[in-house]
Amino acid sequence: MYFAFWNREITCYFNRPMLKKNMDNAHQPPHKWLVFALVAVGVFMSTLDGSIVNVALPTLMAELDSEMVVIEWVTMIYLLTVSSLLLSFGRLSDIKGRRWVYSRGLMVFSAGSLFCGAADSAAWLIAARAFQGVGAAMIMACTQALVADVFPQAERGRAMGMVGAVVASGLTLGPALGGWILHLASWQVIFYINIPIGLITGAAAGRILRGGPTDEVRSEPFDWAGAVLLVLTLAPALMAVSHAYDWGYGSPAVLIPAAVSLLSGVALAMVERRADPPILSPSLLTIRLFTLPVAAAMILFMGLFTLVFLMPFFLMHPAGRSVSHTGHLMVMPFICLFVVAPVSGHLSDHMGSRALCTMGMAILATALYSLSRLTPGSGDIAIAWPMVLAGIGTAVFISPNTAVIMSAVPRNCRGIAAATTAAARNLGMVAGIALAGTLFNSLFYDLSGGEPFKTYRPNLEPIFMTAFRMAMLAGALVAGIGVAVSFLRGPEAARAAGDRENKLSSPAAPDYNNRKNAR
Repeated sequence: MYFAFWNREITCYFNRPMLKKNMDNAHQPPHKWLVFALVAVGVFMSTLDGSIVNVALPTLMAELDSEMVVIEWVTMIYLLTVSSLLLSFGRLSDIKGRRWVYSRGLMVFSAGSLFCGAADSAAWLIAARAFQGVGAAMIMACTQALVADVFPQAERGRAMGMVGAVVASGLTLGPALGGWILHLASWQVIFYINIPIGLITGAAAGRILRGGPTDEVRSEPFDWAGAVLLVLTLAPALMAVSHAYDWGYGSPAVLIPAAVSLLSGVALAMVERRADPPILSPSLLTIRLFTLPVAAAMILFMGLFTLVFLMPFFLMHPAGRSVSHTGHLMVMPFICLFVVAPVSGHLSDHMGSRALCTMGMAILATALYSLSRLTPGSGDIAIAWPMVLAGIGTAVFISPNTAVIMSAVPRNCRGIAAATTAAARNLGMVAGIALAGTLFNSLFYDLSGGEPFKTYRPNLEPIFMTAFRMAMLAGALVAGIGVAVSFLRGPEAARAAGDRENKLSSPAAPDYNNRKNAR
């Protein structure tokens, strides 16, 4: 029945020009479920690619004859590129249209996958991953805005929940699919598999998204100076934060990127004050149901990734679990995300986001606190239920939070709103890993009398567990702060006002031509 439905929808769409309709109806708005299908493919492909590549890093290190400190940049450069470009591509999609950016993003991602598969050295692969990250940023900057454009407010939460389920699918299937591919074929296949999917979906997006709100173009200039300075602000800052402990807080490798980020940030503030229009309109920051949910999203992922980063070390070392057993336990939060996110999104369509997001953040805080009480002898059930709880809390939070962000801003700002949400997620992930890593390693170093954590030995168990528990408690504290931030967004009486479905400009993002004519 499922495939028959999609076959009917796609057939009806591509046969539309043959129907007896006048020219005014030649480009009807695309069907919402066709748009969702296109978004689902792009989201699944980009999330799957990240998790598959992580599994392949040991293989890449061996076959490209590289060191770990070099091969880790295969993952890091992708994250830095995506995080640095999200806001710029979100703004570009508000100007050029979501169809223009999304379809080209799929093409760039496919070309980047080709270059990755053809790499014969670590340097080439890292450069190709940066190019692939450009395409991923174009895709991610548009996905939530595309869904918000075609789904009415009454169905938006459910649709965002289904997008969350797709993300969970990509994250969950990535390690298993990556291991299967590496078992049967070479590592290049991991990248080559993206090419036909990306090209076909990109071509379909260019056709299906034509017409309607996903194809709106505005005659506004793009702030190129702001976009460049934004990259120079975010990328060095993320690099310094994520490697501060490994490289040394006072080392030139950390201080130089931090200085570049600071100077670029000052220059960005000066440029954006004069830009007309800027990358991120300051008036958006005055919208309570935009600013506080974005901050809450960053806090949630910061807390969640203290768990994601440290739990494998606990499971494989003091707890003595095998690699495969650890993988099965680590997949549990994402399975819960797949199951619960659509339900939470559906509930948010009827009851709003405040209660659900506050409850989801509280559940995550409870899960992190429970993980801090684990012992090396804890059984699988004692370990699994806090992991499941963390997945449920994340799933309860994400869909309502994303839906309220996309409903709180006017249509002509949805691209930058979606990109800001994705950027907050990535920044939270990096900050969470940095927090957990810095706290754990610092405590371990101090308690062990100056011995860094490199190789686990049974006599280090008490020191390891003390550092692990403090890091989990820090994550719980971060999530506790998130509970307050989620609650402070207040009721959503203003949500409908922000969800203007007309094409007129709003005070949050006044039309460029009107401002130009007024001058």
